[in-house]
Amino acid sequence: MVENVVVARGLTKDYGTRRAVDRIDFKVGRGEAFGLLGPNGAGKSTTMRMIACRSPLTVGELFVENFDVKRDARQIRALIGVVPQENNLDPDLSVQQNLLAYARYYDLTRPRAIARTQELLKFIGLSERHAARVDDLSGGMKRRLMIARALLHEPRLLVLDEPTTGLDPQVRQEIWSRLELLRRASNITLLLSTHYMDEAEKLCDRLLIINEGRIQIEGAPQELIRQRVARYALEVRETEDLKLDETDGVRGVNRSGAHLYFADTPEQLAPLMKRYENRRMLLRPSNLEDVFLEFVGSGNNDE
Repeated sequence: MVENVVVARGLTKDYGTRRAVDRIDFKVGRGEAFGLLGPNGAGKSTTMRMIACRSPLTVGELFVENFDVKRDARQIRALIGVVPQENNLDPDLSVQQNLLAYARYYDLTRPRAIARTQELLKFIGLSERHAARVDDLSGGMKRRLMIARALLHEPRLLVLDEPTTGLDPQVRQEIWSRLELLRRASNITLLLSTHYMDEAEKLCDRLLIINEGRIQIEGAPQELIRQRVARYALEVRETEDLKLDETDGVRGVNRSGAHLYFADTPEQLAPLMKRYENRRMLLRPSNLEDVFLEFVGSGNNDE
């Protein structure tokens, strides 16, 4: 039986008359990488702040490591590590000093804090930059340092709010690799919010697609792809003057001036490729973005 690390029932958050999170239910199992995927303004960060005991819930129930966030915030904070969306490192301190100063919040002894700092700097690849000032680090290095800081007290749950926003693709891949290595080494539970489809598909065992504070769908990324859009997609551009073609076993969608067709095999899409032979086409495996746009569309709002 899977042990649940996070349990939310009817979780709701209001800001005045605006409802940011609307009666959502979900569970996160021990050792799982669980994601909240949605556009800006969907309610992801608000949910993460409630889990991290940084924002009180309005209605519902929320338990983290069997503690109630309404009553047991101090105990929860001692058991989780949080990597916030914004950079809140101390620019006046060096890389090593940032970690040692933070260790005092968890009452780590000086020898233990030093040992743990050295372990984590090696893990994130910043040992040689231990004396560098934070302002001299690249964006990717700062994110790695924030992850190391969240791991100082060896938490059971690591909460990451938009962990790679604003980073270039190579740095994002590097951070994903560190997080996967961390899971294999410690069986830590990861809870992350993101609006990057490839990040959710790469890192998450299971995820929620959330929009306007409500859960749209839940499941493992590959299962959602198979269930909602079939295995293969034919994407055709420059189709404003054409209608979608209805074909047995093939589902068509008109999306932002492009025609998309989904089918279980490439052979089912071959006749359509002949029809569109003078247009720009791409035959590819279906992906999580196809599922996401089925439920959310392409509009974004600021969160």
